[in-house]
Amino acid sequence: MKSIWTGAIGFGLVNIPIKLYSATQESTLDLDMLDKHDLSHIKFQRINESTGKTVQWKDIVKGYLYKDNYVILTDKDFEKASPEKTKLINITSFIQEEEVESIYYETPYYLEPQKGGDKAYVLLREALEKSGKAGLGSFVLRNKEHLCLIKPYEQVLILNKIRFQEEIRDVKEITLPKSKLKSDEIKMALSLIDQLTDKFDISRYKDSYSSELLKHIKAKSSGKQIKTTPMKVTHRKSTDLLSQLKASLKKAS
Repeated sequence: MKSIWTGAIGFGLVNIPIKLYSATQESTLDLDMLDKHDLSHIKFQRINESTGKTVQWKDIVKGYLYKDNYVILTDKDFEKASPEKTKLINITSFIQEEEVESIYYETPYYLEPQKGGDKAYVLLREALEKSGKAGLGSFVLRNKEHLCLIKPYEQVLILNKIRFQEEIRDVKEITLPKSKLKSDEIKMALSLIDQLTDKFDISRYKDSYSSELLKHIKAKSSGKQIKTTPMKVTHRKSTDLLSQLKASLKKAS
Protein backbone atom coordinates (compact mmCIF):
# COMPACT_ATOMS: atom_id res chain seq x y z
CA MET A 1 0.00 0.00 0.00
CA LYS A 2 1.11 3.57 -0.63
CA SER A 3 0.75 6.10 2.18
CA ILE A 4 -1.29 9.21 1.40
CA TRP A 5 -0.22 11.37 4.37
CA THR A 6 2.70 11.47 6.80
CA GLY A 7 2.84 13.31 10.08
CA ALA A 8 2.24 12.61 13.75
CA ILE A 9 -0.50 12.03 16.32
CA GLY A 10 -0.44 14.56 19.15
CA PHE A 11 -1.42 12.74 22.36
CA GLY A 12 -0.93 15.16 25.29
CA LEU A 13 2.80 15.95 25.18
CA VAL A 14 3.48 12.70 23.28
CA ASN A 15 4.01 12.79 19.51
CA ILE A 16 3.63 9.56 17.54
CA PRO A 17 5.10 9.70 14.01
CA ILE A 18 2.74 7.88 11.64
CA LYS A 19 1.79 7.24 8.03
CA LEU A 20 -1.83 7.26 6.83
CA TYR A 21 -3.13 4.57 4.46
CA SER A 22 -6.54 4.14 2.83
CA ALA A 23 -8.37 1.31 4.62
CA THR A 24 -10.90 0.63 1.85
CA GLN A 25 -11.00 -0.36 -1.80
CA GLU A 26 -13.73 -0.46 -4.41
CA SER A 27 -15.50 -3.75 -5.12
CA THR A 28 -17.14 -2.53 -8.34
CA LEU A 29 -16.12 -3.73 -11.80
CA ASP A 30 -13.58 -1.61 -13.67
CA LEU A 31 -15.58 -0.30 -16.65
CA ASP A 32 -14.01 1.73 -19.46
CA MET A 33 -15.73 4.59 -21.30
CA LEU A 34 -15.76 3.94 -25.05
CA ASP A 35 -16.99 5.62 -28.23
CA LYS A 36 -19.95 3.48 -29.33
CA HIS A 37 -19.02 3.90 -33.01
CA ASP A 38 -15.55 2.27 -32.92
CA LEU A 39 -15.07 1.33 -29.22
CA SER A 40 -12.09 3.67 -28.87
CA HIS A 41 -11.19 4.77 -25.35
CA ILE A 42 -12.50 8.15 -24.26
CA LYS A 43 -9.82 10.50 -22.94
CA PHE A 44 -10.46 13.66 -20.95
CA GLN A 45 -8.56 16.87 -21.57
CA ARG A 46 -8.09 20.07 -19.59
CA ILE A 47 -9.13 22.88 -21.93
CA ASN A 48 -8.32 26.59 -21.62
CA GLU A 49 -11.77 28.24 -22.02
CA SER A 50 -10.21 31.31 -23.70
CA THR A 51 -7.88 29.65 -26.23
CA GLY A 52 -9.55 26.26 -26.59
CA LYS A 53 -6.13 24.63 -26.26
CA THR A 54 -5.19 21.68 -24.02
CA VAL A 55 -3.41 22.62 -20.78
CA GLN A 56 -0.76 20.32 -19.26
CA TRP A 57 -0.92 19.43 -15.54
CA LYS A 58 2.37 21.27 -14.89
CA ASP A 59 0.78 24.50 -16.13
CA ILE A 60 -2.31 24.31 -13.92
CA VAL A 61 -2.45 26.36 -10.71
CA LYS A 62 -5.14 26.83 -8.04
CA GLY A 63 -6.68 30.24 -7.50
CA TYR A 64 -9.25 31.88 -5.25
CA LEU A 65 -11.40 34.72 -6.62
CA TYR A 66 -11.04 37.59 -4.15
CA LYS A 67 -12.33 41.13 -4.91
CA ASP A 68 -12.62 40.33 -8.64
CA ASN A 69 -9.02 39.11 -8.85
CA TYR A 70 -7.56 35.62 -8.58
CA VAL A 71 -5.06 34.95 -5.79
CA ILE A 72 -2.82 32.07 -6.91
CA LEU A 73 -2.01 29.47 -4.23
CA THR A 74 0.95 27.07 -4.12
CA ASP A 75 1.49 23.99 -1.93
CA LYS A 76 3.53 26.18 0.44
CA ASP A 77 0.60 28.58 0.80
CA PHE A 78 -1.66 25.73 1.91
CA GLU A 79 0.93 24.64 4.49
CA LYS A 80 1.45 28.21 5.76
CA ALA A 81 -2.30 28.55 6.45
CA SER A 82 -1.86 26.08 9.33
CA PRO A 83 1.60 24.43 9.49
CA GLU A 84 0.60 22.37 12.54
CA LYS A 85 -2.58 20.84 11.11
CA THR A 86 -0.87 19.79 7.86
CA LYS A 87 1.52 17.58 9.84
CA LEU A 88 -0.22 16.85 13.15
CA ILE A 89 -3.38 14.94 14.09
CA ASN A 90 -3.98 16.60 17.43
CA ILE A 91 -6.22 14.61 19.80
CA THR A 92 -8.13 17.29 21.70
CA SER A 93 -10.46 15.03 23.71
CA PHE A 94 -11.64 11.46 24.27
CA ILE A 95 -15.28 10.49 23.74
CA GLN A 96 -17.62 7.51 23.61
CA GLU A 97 -17.86 6.42 19.97
CA GLU A 98 -21.64 5.94 20.17
CA GLU A 99 -22.01 9.67 20.83
CA VAL A 100 -21.24 10.32 17.15
CA GLU A 101 -24.22 9.82 14.84
CA SER A 102 -23.55 7.67 11.76
CA ILE A 103 -24.34 10.58 9.41
CA TYR A 104 -21.06 12.22 10.44
CA TYR A 105 -18.83 9.29 9.43
CA GLU A 106 -16.94 9.62 6.17
CA THR A 107 -13.80 7.57 5.33
CA PRO A 108 -11.61 5.11 7.30
CA TYR A 109 -7.78 5.02 7.22
CA TYR A 110 -5.09 2.85 8.80
CA LEU A 111 -2.38 4.48 10.91
CA GLU A 112 1.10 2.92 10.85
CA PRO A 113 3.81 3.93 13.36
CA GLN A 114 7.10 5.24 12.00
CA LYS A 115 10.63 5.15 13.40
CA GLY A 116 10.66 6.06 17.08
CA GLY A 117 6.88 5.83 17.48
CA ASP A 118 6.32 2.11 18.16
CA LYS A 119 6.01 2.21 21.97
CA ALA A 120 3.84 5.34 22.05
CA TYR A 121 1.65 3.84 19.30
CA VAL A 122 1.10 0.66 21.36
CA LEU A 123 0.45 2.77 24.47
CA LEU A 124 -2.30 4.79 22.76
CA ARG A 125 -3.82 1.67 21.19
CA GLU A 126 -3.93 -0.23 24.49
CA ALA A 127 -5.23 2.78 26.45
CA LEU A 128 -8.07 3.28 23.97
CA GLU A 129 -8.85 -0.44 24.05
CA LYS A 130 -9.07 -0.55 27.84
CA SER A 131 -10.99 2.73 28.18
CA GLY A 132 -13.47 1.89 25.41
CA LYS A 133 -13.11 5.43 24.11
CA ALA A 134 -12.02 7.10 20.87
CA GLY A 135 -9.69 10.05 20.39
CA LEU A 136 -11.27 13.10 18.75
CA GLY A 137 -9.00 15.37 16.75
CA SER A 138 -8.50 17.24 13.49
CA PHE A 139 -5.95 17.50 10.69
CA VAL A 140 -5.58 18.76 7.12
CA LEU A 141 -5.65 16.32 4.19
CA ARG A 142 -5.65 17.44 0.54
CA ASN A 143 -5.99 21.11 1.49
CA LYS A 144 -9.11 20.53 3.60
CA GLU A 145 -9.50 20.29 7.37
CA HIS A 146 -11.20 17.18 8.71
CA LEU A 147 -12.46 16.10 12.11
CA CYS A 148 -11.46 12.55 12.95
CA LEU A 149 -11.89 9.72 15.44
CA ILE A 150 -8.99 7.42 16.31
CA LYS A 151 -9.67 3.97 17.78
CA PRO A 152 -8.16 0.46 17.83
CA TYR A 153 -9.20 -2.10 15.23
CA GLU A 154 -7.55 -5.56 15.02
CA GLN A 155 -4.24 -4.40 16.57
CA VAL A 156 -4.02 -1.31 14.35
CA LEU A 157 -5.11 2.25 15.06
CA ILE A 158 -7.79 3.30 12.62
CA LEU A 159 -8.73 6.88 11.82
CA ASN A 160 -12.24 7.71 10.66
CA LYS A 161 -12.78 11.09 9.03
CA ILE A 162 -16.01 12.67 10.29
CA ARG A 163 -17.91 15.61 8.91
CA PHE A 164 -18.38 19.00 10.53
CA GLN A 165 -21.92 19.88 11.59
CA GLU A 166 -21.99 22.66 8.98
CA GLU A 167 -21.60 20.01 6.25
CA ILE A 168 -24.84 18.22 7.18
CA ARG A 169 -27.97 19.46 5.44
CA ASP A 170 -30.95 20.46 7.56
CA VAL A 171 -33.65 17.76 7.75
CA LYS A 172 -36.23 20.54 7.44
CA GLU A 173 -35.56 20.41 3.67
CA ILE A 174 -37.21 16.97 3.60
CA THR A 175 -40.98 16.55 3.33
CA LEU A 176 -41.93 14.21 6.17
CA PRO A 177 -45.14 12.13 6.50
CA LYS A 178 -47.75 12.90 9.15
CA SER A 179 -49.54 9.55 9.20
CA LYS A 180 -51.06 8.27 12.45
CA LEU A 181 -50.40 4.66 13.39
CA LYS A 182 -52.60 2.17 15.21
CA SER A 183 -51.18 0.44 18.30
CA ASP A 184 -51.63 -2.98 16.65
CA GLU A 185 -49.54 -1.87 13.68
CA ILE A 186 -46.68 -0.77 15.94
CA LYS A 187 -46.81 -4.03 17.95
CA MET A 188 -46.78 -6.09 14.76
CA ALA A 189 -43.84 -4.11 13.36
CA LEU A 190 -41.91 -4.68 16.61
CA SER A 191 -42.69 -8.41 16.35
CA LEU A 192 -41.31 -8.47 12.80
CA ILE A 193 -38.15 -6.68 13.95
CA ASP A 194 -37.70 -9.18 16.79
CA GLN A 195 -38.17 -12.11 14.43
CA LEU A 196 -35.59 -10.75 11.97
CA THR A 197 -33.07 -9.70 14.64
CA ASP A 198 -29.71 -11.45 14.22
CA LYS A 199 -26.10 -11.03 15.31
CA PHE A 200 -24.20 -8.87 12.82
CA ASP A 201 -21.52 -10.73 10.85
CA ILE A 202 -20.03 -8.65 8.04
CA SER A 203 -18.48 -11.74 6.37
CA ARG A 204 -21.99 -12.95 5.47
CA TYR A 205 -22.50 -10.00 3.12
CA LYS A 206 -20.90 -9.80 -0.32
CA ASP A 207 -21.15 -7.42 -3.25
CA SER A 208 -23.56 -9.70 -5.14
CA TYR A 209 -24.46 -7.06 -7.72
CA SER A 210 -20.93 -6.95 -9.17
CA SER A 211 -20.78 -10.76 -9.42
CA GLU A 212 -24.20 -10.86 -11.12
CA LEU A 213 -23.14 -8.11 -13.51
CA LEU A 214 -19.98 -10.08 -14.37
CA LYS A 215 -22.14 -13.15 -15.13
CA HIS A 216 -24.23 -10.99 -17.46
CA ILE A 217 -21.07 -9.66 -19.16
CA LYS A 218 -19.70 -13.18 -19.71
CA ALA A 219 -23.05 -14.40 -21.06
CA LYS A 220 -23.34 -11.41 -23.41
CA SER A 221 -19.79 -11.97 -24.70
CA SER A 222 -20.76 -15.50 -25.75
CA GLY A 223 -24.03 -14.37 -27.32
CA LYS A 224 -26.28 -15.73 -24.58
CA GLN A 225 -29.23 -13.91 -23.00
CA ILE A 226 -29.99 -14.05 -19.27
CA LYS A 227 -33.71 -13.92 -18.56
CA THR A 228 -34.68 -11.52 -15.78
CA THR A 229 -37.90 -10.08 -14.44
CA PRO A 230 -37.79 -6.26 -14.41
CA MET A 231 -38.71 -4.61 -11.13
CA LYS A 232 -41.15 -1.71 -10.95
CA VAL A 233 -41.65 0.71 -8.10
CA THR A 234 -45.36 1.07 -7.37
CA HIS A 235 -46.73 4.28 -5.86
CA ARG A 236 -49.87 3.44 -3.96
CA LYS A 237 -51.19 3.98 -0.47
CA SER A 238 -50.79 1.17 2.06
CA THR A 239 -54.43 0.80 3.02
CA ASP A 240 -53.95 -2.23 5.26
CA LEU A 241 -50.57 -2.21 6.98
CA LEU A 242 -51.67 -4.82 9.50
CA SER A 243 -52.32 -7.50 6.88
CA GLN A 244 -49.01 -6.71 5.17
CA LEU A 245 -47.16 -7.03 8.49
CA LYS A 246 -48.90 -10.34 9.23
CA ALA A 247 -47.89 -11.65 5.81
CA SER A 248 -44.32 -10.47 6.42
CA LEU A 249 -44.19 -12.32 9.76
CA LYS A 250 -45.50 -15.49 8.09
CA LYS A 251 -42.87 -15.23 5.33
CA ALA A 252 -40.07 -14.56 7.83
CA SER A 253 -41.00 -17.63 9.87
